[in-house]
Amino acid sequence: MTSAQVDTSEQSSEASEEGYERGLGSRQVQMIAIGGAIGVGLFLGAGANIAKAGPSLILMYALAGGIIFFIMRALGELLLYRPVSGSFAEYSREFLGPFFGYFTGWTYWLMWVVTGMAELTAAAIYVNYWFPSVPQWVTALVFLVILFGVNLISVKVFGELEFWFSMVKVTALIGMIVIGLGVLTFGFSAAGDTASVANLYQFDGFFPKGVGSSLMTLQGVMFAYLAVELVGVTAGESENPEKTLPKAINTLPWRIALFYVGALTIILCVVKWTEFAPGVSPFVAAFAKIGIPAGAGIVNFVVLTAALSSCNSGMYSTGRMLRNLADSGEAPAVFRKLSASKTPALGITVSVLFMGIGVVLNYIVPEKAFGYVTSVATAAGIWTWLMILISHVLYRRAVDAGRLPASSFPAPGGAVCSWIAIVFLLFVTGLIAYDGDSRVCLYVMAGWAAALGVGWLVLKSRNPEIAERREQAPLEKVS
Repeated sequence: MTSAQVDTSEQSSEASEEGYERGLGSRQVQMIAIGGAIGVGLFLGAGANIAKAGPSLILMYALAGGIIFFIMRALGELLLYRPVSGSFAEYSREFLGPFFGYFTGWTYWLMWVVTGMAELTAAAIYVNYWFPSVPQWVTALVFLVILFGVNLISVKVFGELEFWFSMVKVTALIGMIVIGLGVLTFGFSAAGDTASVANLYQFDGFFPKGVGSSLMTLQGVMFAYLAVELVGVTAGESENPEKTLPKAINTLPWRIALFYVGALTIILCVVKWTEFAPGVSPFVAAFAKIGIPAGAGIVNFVVLTAALSSCNSGMYSTGRMLRNLADSGEAPAVFRKLSASKTPALGITVSVLFMGIGVVLNYIVPEKAFGYVTSVATAAGIWTWLMILISHVLYRRAVDAGRLPASSFPAPGGAVCSWIAIVFLLFVTGLIAYDGDSRVCLYVMAGWAAALGVGWLVLKSRNPEIAERREQAPLEKVS
């Protein structure tokens, strides 16, 4: 047995000693990975982006999807080097220092809290399709309480619910694609007379609002891909991370090609882009145009499922991240405790209370709540992805220098693809700064960074060792 194999065995043992139940099987991890790539950013956010970019949005999703694959392969290499729950914070702590682990852990927690707010807002909007008289905040509150209860029971219940949520999304998207192809090929339905591939270019071209306007949608497109890294959080509770994680990550390209690029292409061929509007799911609008009985209602149920799925994942990951921070002395020690069902119940509870701010936003500014929280979530997500990529670059340097063992799942192209992704994410950050509507999220993040900086100074004053410690890693030269 090689030293790398021995090390992997030791790391797996270390992960299993975190106290979590390894209750997520291969079937559930695969569907969590698939579901993570299909969320409200696609089902609802795509409507506003189509209005801004027209058919060229397809290209933006393909471009961003390629970058997401680079990020996930970098994460995959790190996960198989050391599979632990709360992986991003752990790797930042190991390769960049304790402060970056602390900052990344808390920022990822923030990302999921505000994403949870966005999903609750979207779910309330979908319910209004059937019950327009019910206030958005009431619906958001009901869903928040139900999902909170599910996450407190056990990781197996979470995994099973997420499996079926994802199954609904995947089955429905495939069904939409098949029906759309049928409309294009055979011309049936109310949309049959106007459905055509020519819809992609005959209404002011493929870039109807210009290339610049298309690029400005990248911030919304990146929000749609938030949660693909959730696979990394499941590492500490997966039954066999050495097998399930590489498989989940390697299926990402075809998931992006089919569910994002493929589905949007079909929809924009069936219905011309000028008929879509912000705040309305393009999938619901397309089925209403096709005229299938109850079709729009069925799709509305599917997109509601997608929103609840993402919020469910948010509750799962925030509780785990708070526990990881507590283990490192960067959050109150009380968050380290697990319930009888081996879930970080207190961390989940506190996170849900903060998600409740989304209910308040739905009461105060229901028409703007979704836009506000998605921009903040995107900024926090970009930081997390940057930390994954920079940690990967530093890890590869350590491997090349012989200080760390090589991972059994190396990223293609080594650190080169990580550098490409870093440049891309910095470019998207520049777009956010340029856009007056989304720029507010950078102010929020600046305030968040200042608050975390103060928190770090307090932690150091109480425990100076916290700023000196890095997570232990096998630093001896590999033979």
